[in-house]
Amino acid sequence: MYSFVKNRKFAYILAAILFIFSVISPFILPFHQGIDLTGGVQVKYNVTNIDTEKVISETREKFIAEAKNTLSREEQAILTDFLVYRITGSDDFMIEIGVDEAMTTGDTATKTAFVNATKEKFFHNLQELYNSVSDGKITQSQYVNIGASFGEYIKNSGYISLTLVVIMISIYIMYAFSGAIPGMASWPFAVVTGVSLLHDVVVAFGLYVLTSAIFPAFKIDIFLITAMLTVLGYSINDTIVIMDRVRATLKEEKKKNLPTIIDEAIHGTMRRSLFTSLTILIVLLAMFIFGPESIKGFVLAMIFGTIVGTWSSIFLAAPALVDLTDFDPNKKIPKKSRRDEDGIIL
Repeated sequence: MYSFVKNRKFAYILAAILFIFSVISPFILPFHQGIDLTGGVQVKYNVTNIDTEKVISETREKFIAEAKNTLSREEQAILTDFLVYRITGSDDFMIEIGVDEAMTTGDTATKTAFVNATKEKFFHNLQELYNSVSDGKITQSQYVNIGASFGEYIKNSGYISLTLVVIMISIYIMYAFSGAIPGMASWPFAVVTGVSLLHDVVVAFGLYVLTSAIFPAFKIDIFLITAMLTVLGYSINDTIVIMDRVRATLKEEKKKNLPTIIDEAIHGTMRRSLFTSLTILIVLLAMFIFGPESIKGFVLAMIFGTIVGTWSSIFLAAPALVDLTDFDPNKKIPKKSRRDEDGIIL
């Protein structure tokens, strides 16, 4: 039987490498943020008497480049990312453009006026190109301007939410396991849970940043933050199953040492964990392949999170208990006695 406890150091090394890479990835790789984090414009278009996919293809390959070429070099510099996708269940499509206000100069009022004028000029030129299409009609039906300050609010809220979730889950685990095993403190369960959850989020984020650097269509946006919160909920489920098996075995088996009990608990629950993860991955892959363009980034982040969460629950969380406690199931725990006359526990 493979011993996860004896080979835990190799898992620690791999986890440390992945964690460090993920932390530095935004600084060493291209960081493609969505407009909901950087600020930008989201415009919806109605299509009549023409194939929507044809319009989207021509917009990506020709119209955006032609409309952008009519702008000055300074105006082009502030328009960063362009995303065109069809709205599921309709003939309408959406254009999202990122705006980098840091590329402008002057005071706040001057920057705002320049950015607004650039956006208005670009979409005016784009609409003229659409009007030149002879075999159909393409009209703008919705225009949403997203400020950079909103993006900062989203990022800060995401950081706070993820941090609080990890802390609160760890506190709950410490409470749930408190007193469950005579002679063993509950804080090691809380610590390994918190560390493994942090590892899951950071590594899944790093893998997504790497993918985004290779395929810029996958943006770092609010959907990624949502996916990371969802990953926490899934990952803790897998970890809890193994921890609960360790707890139950520790209470029942008095002749086995802690490493043996942990290995048996992992092997006893691994099949369930792998089957559950595989079922989720099949659904996620189906959504990624056949689902709408707008949710592919969210689904990809979930795929990374599911894989990383399963790996950490099996190879990191439970084996790490050995390094945090010297608990021995065979050690006899002295019973507490009470002097009835004064109620003092000896």
